Amino acid sequence: MSGSQWELPPELCCRPMAFVALTGLDVTYNAVHRAIWDAFCANRRADRVPISFKVLAGDHEYPKCRTKRTSYEWYIPKGILKTGWMNKHLNLVPALVVLFYELDWDDPQWKEKQSECATKVEIVRTSLQGRNTKVAVVLIQKKTPLPPGEDLVASERASSLCNACDLSGKSLFVLPHTDHLVGYIIRLENAFYEHAQTYYYTEIRRVKSHKEFLNKTTHQLLFVRHQFKIAFFSELKQDTQNALKYYRTAYSLVHELRAHETNMLEIKTMAGFINYKICRLCFQHNTPLDAIAQFRKHIDLCKKKIGSADLAFEHTAWMSKQFQSFGELFDEAIKLGLTAIQTQNPGFYYQQAACYSQDRKLTAQQLCQAGAVCPIPDPLDTPTGGLDFYGQRAWRQGHQSIDPPDPEKERTGILALQIKERDVPHSELIIALLSNAVAQFKKYKCPRMKSHLSEPQGPLLDYVMCDYRTERWWALLTAILSTALRCSYLMANVKDYMTYCMELLGRASTLKEEQKSRIEKNLLKVLKNEVPDAEPDCEPSGSSAAAALWKDRMALSGSNEFSIEVQDYVPFIQCKARFLAPSFHVDQPIQLQVFLRADCPHPISFNKLSVSLSNQCYNQWCVVEASGQDTMLLTPGETSCFSFNFVAKTQDVGKKIEMTGIELMLGSGRWVFLSWRGAGGDAASAHEALQASRSARPRGPGAGARPEGAWDALTIQHSTMIISRVPKISVQLSHQPPALNNEMYCITLSIQSQEEGVAREVRLTAGLKPGQDANLSQATHVTLDRGQVCDASDPALLPDIPLGDLNPGHKVEQRVYVRCVSTGPRVFLFHVAYSINTSVDGQEIDCNCHKDETIAIETVEPFEVSSKFVSTKLEPLDRVVVDIPFVLMTDLLSSSPWPLLLHSSSLQLQSFVADGCSSASLVPPPVVLQTGECASECFCLQCPSGAEANGTVATGQYVISWRRCPLDMVFYLPHVESKTLTVCVSNPASPELPSFGRVRETLPVRYHIENRTALVQQVEMAVEPSDAFMFSGLKQVRLHILPGAEQQMLYNYYPLMAGYQSLPQLNISLPRCPATDTHTLRRFLPQRIFVKPQGRELDDASIAAA
Repeated sequence: MSGSQWELPPELCCRPMAFVALTGLDVTYNAVHRAIWDAFCANRRADRVPISFKVLAGDHEYPKCRTKRTSYEWYIPKGILKTGWMNKHLNLVPALVVLFYELDWDDPQWKEKQSECATKVEIVRTSLQGRNTKVAVVLIQKKTPLPPGEDLVASERASSLCNACDLSGKSLFVLPHTDHLVGYIIRLENAFYEHAQTYYYTEIRRVKSHKEFLNKTTHQLLFVRHQFKIAFFSELKQDTQNALKYYRTAYSLVHELRAHETNMLEIKTMAGFINYKICRLCFQHNTPLDAIAQFRKHIDLCKKKIGSADLAFEHTAWMSKQFQSFGELFDEAIKLGLTAIQTQNPGFYYQQAACYSQDRKLTAQQLCQAGAVCPIPDPLDTPTGGLDFYGQRAWRQGHQSIDPPDPEKERTGILALQIKERDVPHSELIIALLSNAVAQFKKYKCPRMKSHLSEPQGPLLDYVMCDYRTERWWALLTAILSTALRCSYLMANVKDYMTYCMELLGRASTLKEEQKSRIEKNLLKVLKNEVPDAEPDCEPSGSSAAAALWKDRMALSGSNEFSIEVQDYVPFIQCKARFLAPSFHVDQPIQLQVFLRADCPHPISFNKLSVSLSNQCYNQWCVVEASGQDTMLLTPGETSCFSFNFVAKTQDVGKKIEMTGIELMLGSGRWVFLSWRGAGGDAASAHEALQASRSARPRGPGAGARPEGAWDALTIQHSTMIISRVPKISVQLSHQPPALNNEMYCITLSIQSQEEGVAREVRLTAGLKPGQDANLSQATHVTLDRGQVCDASDPALLPDIPLGDLNPGHKVEQRVYVRCVSTGPRVFLFHVAYSINTSVDGQEIDCNCHKDETIAIETVEPFEVSSKFVSTKLEPLDRVVVDIPFVLMTDLLSSSPWPLLLHSSSLQLQSFVADGCSSASLVPPPVVLQTGECASECFCLQCPSGAEANGTVATGQYVISWRRCPLDMVFYLPHVESKTLTVCVSNPASPELPSFGRVRETLPVRYHIENRTALVQQVEMAVEPSDAFMFSGLKQVRLHILPGAEQQMLYNYYPLMAGYQSLPQLNISLPRCPATDTHTLRRFLPQRIFVKPQGRELDDASIAAA
């Protein structure tokens, strides 16, 4: 996307002025008309009204007016602001059309010309097609008119002409063509200006009238659009205060829009437009602080609205344009009289714009693919050649949903934008912005800021060369290097001279062979501490001065060693290094190779080659050095390989060894160390390697003359990993899955040595594999002792269990017991480590070997336990009463795939729960449960009277001893709610209450009422009548019972009917304790009894027979 794409539209940046169209003027062939036109547009002073005039034909076609919308109910806007709307109202749709017609009041052909004038007015009205544009008529006359009221003929004919043209009297004007033409024109302009203001006021009211039809759910875009239009019409009306108010409202509304990736650019574009208008008006109103505050707010709101990550360079380009536009507004306001200071001037905004342009360049280099081809057809092309709405994408115009309509079009569109971004001259944009910033800082006397911005442009040659290397402009690079070489020679800069020589001798240079030979000869002279020959194209005087400087440099003994990093250049010696493998076992020698290749015309000698590694203790093994006076030679075009071997230290197992640098020493009287970072390579090698991987020859200079295939195919391996020696032992695991919850699960580990020597200090680490859920480590316990049940003190992982030494071929076994107290899968690790002596390249080393085995074990529940509380009549209970026995029933359902042996069971009760009687076990232990079988037990319990157990309490624990191996398993019994009764009523089983009655035989019933409180209780008792019984006794009575005392009530019931009959209901109430639960008291009273019919007495024999 080109830089001009982000330029603000000219119709946005200009000062809006009322547009008035002039028709009927022939400015080409009519001198009078030309003079009138010149009076309107030539030499306009600032005190004249702001109007934009344009001469149009009488039948000019104006933009068609769309049908006025009466409802927005089903209307969905496609964008915020159309790209042609501002230009339309600035240059296409006039506020006023003025028809100029030559007609005097005393013209002999008045009637005919009046009809012709009316016809022309009607043509203008027709071409406007229903717009609110005003129409006016100006009569060009030769004579100076008389004062109003004195020319009766003029008044009569003016009224007639207004009726014929359907004009008001204020729309008809007379322009005498006399010596005072400009004065008449100025008066006409003022009248035109009033008509134009009326038009724009009507347009503002028309736009405001739409607000009542809008809703904020689907018409958010229209709220922004209408506020912008009202503000723009206010500017055309020259009402800048109201324009600023409506622009601020539009700016707030645009940031209330729901922003997503597909509309982010449109929102930012409109926000930038409105912000520009606000800042411009603030500067116009001489309130610069408001403009600066608005711009800072704008940047804070928009700087994080990046949009698509693949088009991040668009955001930086937009940000750069915002700062640049504000800087231009600031500068324009200063030219109009605003005063700026050192700490607040346009230079800071140009500087920030340059910074964002630099970010744009870097982002574009990262995102824009070098080899990508623009898709066909171009998704950026539109049928009209432009966008319908500002800030939208060409391939999905009018799309407002969150997701793009066509992902493939979205991808190709983004690719097309990235390809266009590659053609943007980023450097030119950056330099232009920096130049503007420097000019501003110079103007406001900010020397430090000026110097700060000028520094990046200082080393110009190096900066340019870096770009040329990256973009592979070899011819340009060679020309710049030649210039730099001459400069360094004339300055006698030894290090730069050698650096430029080395690069001009390299494969990136386009110099001829004889030129390279001359440069190589000079380089060898410098390496011998001799003065080089003068460079061509140097002036003789300069060469003489340079030779003297060189002699002085050669005489200095303290500057005979130089180090040159050639990684970022294209030197005449190429270097690549690699480890032969990405990893080496500690019992293998580590091997690395360094490849050197010379590209100069003649052989070059060197004295020393060294490789630096991340562990410096190995550096001594990676050096090759010439012996005595001999040197090593590199032949041009041939690849030299140097191999290095060394044995790794055992303490480096698990560590990475990296090449940190390679150094090559050249020279005899003067020594130069060429250094490469890492494992070699230079500024052109990455591209050449890419070309080689695509089976293509590099496109560098002179590529056709060199057999480069093998060299370019060499890959760099800059690091290797030291790994432990391969263990020669076998580890086998035996167990019977799945594991049962809470059992001591046995895993047998068998280790057999296959080593040739003794495996010393064999150690085992066994248990839960680290890195799993943290809760598993709390629910898993490992031990080696079979006779001890694991508890919370046992760890989940047993480290370094000593197993002693292991001779070759021998075998050792170890049992590990695991207890899992929660269900679910677990992964267990068995890590066997040992030491052994071995020989590597004649060196004895002590290697630590290890082998890991993991197993996944599922833990399941052995059985399901359920329990419930019932009364002695086996009725379910939700609460129990103190001193009243109740029954606990337990059920065990086996879910284990293995048979389970239930050895014993017992209860461990809390202090406020006691055995009500001897427990009755329905499962006489020991019992074997198969999968799916169930065993049940019941226990009679009661809460003693001395226990404070009101409320919900824990009952205790149910302990089961079971096995695949003997084990106690604890289950917590359910909680039960207990309650202490104020008064207890009972009818104990005794001969006084037989188990049955007979019809018409007395049935005595005695009730015992006991006061269990420390207060005297008043008890009211009443017996409800029953159809099945007659009774004798107190039907209703009130008693006082002392604390701890008991009162007995005797009733004689007389059954009237046979069968199961309900006894007369005894109701008890305690007036002093109204909160007492009478329902609980009633539960302890007998409710029903079986009544036998009358008949003869049966003896025991007849009963037995029955």
